[in-house]
Amino acid sequence: MLKLRQVDLRRDVEATRKLQPKVPELQDEVERLMQEVEKERDLASNLSQALEDPSNEKRWRKLGGKDPDSEECGAKIRELDARLDDKKEQLLEKELILEEVTALSDRLRLQAAEGRMDTLELAKKVNDFQAKIKTVTRKMMATVSELSMYQALAMKLQQEKHEGELILEDARWRLDNDQPPTDDAEKEWFRMENEKLRAVEDRAYRLQRAAMSEVSGQPPQRTAAEQRPNAYIPDELGLPRPYGAHAPFKPTEIGSTMRHIRKPQPQTVVI
Repeated sequence: MLKLRQVDLRRDVEATRKLQPKVPELQDEVERLMQEVEKERDLASNLSQALEDPSNEKRWRKLGGKDPDSEECGAKIRELDARLDDKKEQLLEKELILEEVTALSDRLRLQAAEGRMDTLELAKKVNDFQAKIKTVTRKMMATVSELSMYQALAMKLQQEKHEGELILEDARWRLDNDQPPTDDAEKEWFRMENEKLRAVEDRAYRLQRAAMSEVSGQPPQRTAAEQRPNAYIPDELGLPRPYGAHAPFKPTEIGSTMRHIRKPQPQTVVI
């Protein structure tokens, strides 16, 4: 701390030494400024005295006019009293009007409050009616859509009826000419006849099996097992070999995916 203080003092001494040659000039400047201050003080004092002196006509101005006498003042007072009375009467009239307007405004405010409740109820009713109108509109639109669907269905049924009538007329004409009424009817008749024949054959087969079971004394049996290669083959024909080209491996059954595989076409090789 002492070293820092010593450094500061040395710096101040150096600054003072640098300013030492200018000391006479600064003293002259101070004396000159003090003289100017004295001059300004004297000038301000002279101006104040000139302003406060009433004999100096250049510093004040006489106002014109005259003072009114007692009669003029009384007349002026009476005039002001009359004007004041008029203003009081006007004020009373304004107060009466204000009271009437206040009463009317209170009445209107009460009516507005009552009307607000009526307006609220009316708005609720309007909202209910609007909701009902929207509901009825939706129902009408749905009904119109259903009507359009029924009209389209009626037109379709009418078309089917017309086509059915044409088919019926064609069938009658074919029957009159000793022909089947329709191609499908002929196929259906053949199918029914085949079913009848199959039913007769099945019945005969069942009767035959029943007769065989009565002869053998054993009930008929039905199995879903795969038949043996030598099943129902006479002994004189011999046992067939259930193998293909890759014996002794039995070929697998062809699956349904074989329909997607094309049979290869052999091509001749040109050498």
